[in-house]
Amino acid sequence: MFAYIVRRVLYAVPILIGVNLLTFVLFFVVNTPDNMARVNLGVKHVTPAAIEKWKVEHGYDKPLLYNSLEQGSAALTNTIFYEKSVRLFVFDFGAADDGRDIGHDIAQRMWPSLAIALPMFIVGLLVNITLSMLLAFFRGSYIDMSGVVLGVIFMSVSTLFYIIGGQYLMGKLWHLVPISGYSNEWPAAIKFLILPVIIGVIGGIGSGTRWYRTIFLEEISKDYVRTARAKGLSELRVLFRHVLKNAMVPILTGVVVVIPMLFMGSLLTESFFGIPGLGSYTIDAILAQDFSIVKAMVFLGSVLYIIGLILTDISYTLVDPRIRLN
Repeated sequence: MFAYIVRRVLYAVPILIGVNLLTFVLFFVVNTPDNMARVNLGVKHVTPAAIEKWKVEHGYDKPLLYNSLEQGSAALTNTIFYEKSVRLFVFDFGAADDGRDIGHDIAQRMWPSLAIALPMFIVGLLVNITLSMLLAFFRGSYIDMSGVVLGVIFMSVSTLFYIIGGQYLMGKLWHLVPISGYSNEWPAAIKFLILPVIIGVIGGIGSGTRWYRTIFLEEISKDYVRTARAKGLSELRVLFRHVLKNAMVPILTGVVVVIPMLFMGSLLTESFFGIPGLGSYTIDAILAQDFSIVKAMVFLGSVLYIIGLILTDISYTLVDPRIRLN
């Protein structure tokens, strides 16, 4: 297993280089260093001298990908892409365009993101699996059909509707929780987290329930389930002791890979509820055309996703001893 993990980590290096290159190209297709300077200087009539000074101070005065004035390897290394990307591979995120330490910001903002994402993930998982097992138990009945129809309706409604509707009903009309905001003090922070978590769980019920229902129905149709029924086991015992256990591999495929990504937060939820997490941090960086933060967040997201894939493979061996990583 150790050799497998090392090989997967080595495979990740060209993937991360490709992600960085793609992020760089996409960002500078729609932005130029001059535009970034004008946005950051924040005045209408910026002089060319002020723009050039800002570019020099922030390392954007060099060619993007290839420096034709240099010879040999310096033609590639004396560029914006190289100087802004290499340090990421040792997790040195550098400084934002306004001078803030990006690594410090990430360390501070990951906790509000986790405070929302973790309960949303755990509660959502339990609710979706419970509902999908209920539908699988009543498969083919009106309960199952009604659940499928409701799932499609839940999937068809935009997340924005849940957010705005929840803020209006629970925050403005019933005054149960604050509409938005966040507190670093516990347990005072709980009242700010209840509404985003509830909305996140409700917003994911449709797709989650349908996904797990499909997995359970596929397992129910297999021979070992028919054998278990032939032995006289009750339907509930077959469902919880046999189907649920054998469905863990496909469930883990969708679950474990998401766990590392919980650090990244939710772009939409954090922005609407005023939560200072990594999701709102990324949105603010995009609006401010801060390439240093954007590339750092994309790189971090890629690393976490790769870690999630490796953890998923390892988890297969834990739930099914027949699986070998080689």
